Amino acid sequence: MTARKCMALIAHDLKKQDMAEFAKAHESVLADWRIVATGTTGGRVQEACPGLDVTRLKSGPLGGDQQIGALIATGDVDLLIFFIDPLTALPHDVDVKALTRLATVYDIPMALNRATAERLVDFRPL
Repeated sequence: MTARKCMALIAHDLKKQDMAEFAKAHESVLADWRIVATGTTGGRVQEACPGLDVTRLKSGPLGGDQQIGALIATGDVDLLIFFIDPLTALPHDVDVKALTRLATVYDIPMALNRATAERLVDFRPL
């Protein structure tokens, strides 16, 4: 039996409810994944879907984005779903850019909005 693949979930403040709704709508598919998430996002997903295997890391501004970036760099994340809010200034914007750069460098499938996430949700890595 192969280990479950890992999906990382992150959402900016004004997108956290959308992430929780996305997780609820796709709970049966997400149940096949091991999920890592930044702190508050992970909490919202756990509230919406208590049966999912969610590991909560630190809050994004407190290092959670960097923790997920490290997991990408070590090959431990297979898919990144990051609901960004491009209309709100973020004090940790450099962390966000570093995370998306790492996902690109390591060729990790990445959705930055719900429309793309809806298309990637059934992604099955080799």
